[in-house]
Amino acid sequence: MRDNGRVTSAIREPESLAATTPARLIATDLDGTLLRDDKSVSPRTVAALAAAEEAGIEVFFVTGRPARWMDVVSDHVHGHGLAICGNGAAVVDLHGGPGAHRFVKVRELPRGNALDAVRLLRDAAPGTVYAVEQTFGFHQEPAYPKLHMEVPDNLASAEELLGPDSPAAGEPVLKILAYHPELDADAFLTLGRLAIGDRANVTRSSPSALLEISGPGVSKASTLALCCAERGISHEEVVAFGDMPNDVEMLTWAGRSYAMGNAHPDVLAAASGRTVANNDDGVAVVIEQLLDERR
Repeated sequence: MRDNGRVTSAIREPESLAATTPARLIATDLDGTLLRDDKSVSPRTVAALAAAEEAGIEVFFVTGRPARWMDVVSDHVHGHGLAICGNGAAVVDLHGGPGAHRFVKVRELPRGNALDAVRLLRDAAPGTVYAVEQTFGFHQEPAYPKLHMEVPDNLASAEELLGPDSPAAGEPVLKILAYHPELDADAFLTLGRLAIGDRANVTRSSPSALLEISGPGVSKASTLALCCAERGISHEEVVAFGDMPNDVEMLTWAGRSYAMGNAHPDVLAAASGRTVANNDDGVAVVIEQLLDERR
């Protein structure tokens, strides 16, 4: 065992059901959590994930990334091969490898709700620009900045991209992205949630003022709960990891949860425990502890 003395004890009482229930599933965010800042998976983390699966603990990658960006972990999929993408908007089978994934479950953002969100946020925060993430396409407004290192399939206003005559009108919308060039990231999140209300779920995972808007009730937590229910796994049997506001619901729902050493303050408040930063293999440190507890 490597030194793991920097991992804090859980905030919840050690005799709680969650603290004494053996883990059956690990749910981990990717960027800023499992992945190092250079987007690599360290050898220590690769070994820890494999050891967890070998011990019978399922591992779910739960990310805001779209399915087409999952090649970074496709070599580390074991067992079921499933990942939760788009902040819960899709469950994807990664067994086919990069570019050959299969959508197992899609929880789309209804276009009417998406149009309402665009309108309400435009009124509340003039200057907001949008992109639209669909199952197999990415579209954006001309003024939307090059944040995602990819060429959009279409350039048009959000209203046109979400309209009935858009080029991908028959394809489900997973989320819309809303960027503001001037607002503080946390202030924009608060404003977006107040403006949009229950028409959509609003969160963020970027350090910039970039909101991720999904269908009502769609989050990492709600989709993870569905996947766990299908497997007969209770929330007490889940250990979760995250670093940004889009992880808060998942960390609150899971029986045991860990904020990374580099986590946002809201994540530190939501998690039942803390581990070291992503660049120090914080997820691997906790997995090694969990496996030691089982011996």
